[in-house]
Amino acid sequence: MKAVVCKRYGSPMKVLKLKEAPKPTPRDNEVLVKIHAASVNAADVEILRGAWTARMTGPLRPRSRIPGSDVAGVVESVGKNVTKFKPGDEVFGDTFMKGFGAFAEYKSAPEKELYIKPKGMTFEQASCYPQSGIIALQGLRNKHPIKPGQTVLINGAGGGMGTFAVQIAKHYGAEVTAVDHTSKIDMLHSIGADHVMDYTKEDYTKTGKTYNLILDVVAGRKVKDYERALSDYGNFVIVGGSRATIFKVIFLGPIVTRKSNKKMGLNDWSSDKNEDMRFLMELFEAGKVKPVIDKHYPLREVPEAYRYLEEGHVKGKLVITMGHDNKT
Repeated sequence: MKAVVCKRYGSPMKVLKLKEAPKPTPRDNEVLVKIHAASVNAADVEILRGAWTARMTGPLRPRSRIPGSDVAGVVESVGKNVTKFKPGDEVFGDTFMKGFGAFAEYKSAPEKELYIKPKGMTFEQASCYPQSGIIALQGLRNKHPIKPGQTVLINGAGGGMGTFAVQIAKHYGAEVTAVDHTSKIDMLHSIGADHVMDYTKEDYTKTGKTYNLILDVVAGRKVKDYERALSDYGNFVIVGGSRATIFKVIFLGPIVTRKSNKKMGLNDWSSDKNEDMRFLMELFEAGKVKPVIDKHYPLREVPEAYRYLEEGHVKGKLVITMGHDNKT
């Protein structure tokens, strides 16, 4: 099979190569998926560049030779203990727990990590949900769930996770402020944001406005700045950003929480995703939450997709297609 292979950390244009790789064989509890589409996540780029989180499991080179985690495709075969799926089923899911491997023509994944794709959803759309949709939903519901009428600010709202978060927050009846680059303003209005802020012109922590919930995808400010932007009993949730800011929130956030009525911390991620995914599928079928897809790339152009993502101007998600019939 064809696959994008990476043997060392570095620039996507230099270290990602399209090669022939062995077709995987599913184990007893696994499903072999013929991949039709896979989406690119910010975490994929961080791993390729050798972020500290990646080096914890792969000190000198990426843990997986084939990158990518979010897939959608058709079941080709199943292991002897698999009961949920059969050959021909259209599925999607996250292969992170099975060593990545999404940027290839085939992937063997644990049965528990896959879901049946709704009939009205394309493979491209399905591939966008496993990380971005789930993390956005869990970040908003967190330990202090979002409520109707609350003011919610999403920083980094124009990316894959952020575009999901805007739509989910609107479903819950929140008044949503979306913060991102000038080029994404119109798109953010089109998916339902009540207010849109251009970060090149305004700093949301210095406007004097406060919010019940702040979900920050690209955090890079001081903890006191976030505290200032929170309303009384407000909740700040960080789901991505600079390493320095993440550590500051980890260590200083609890101090802010103890001394005030404001809560600060990391996204309370849960590995039990079945109910969350079922809920997201219901929102899709009701027409309330749909992936925003900026561009499609064939498998051979995965390095170019990484390069474009690193520029920071992607509107929603980038999807990799394998050249199969992706209409259903």
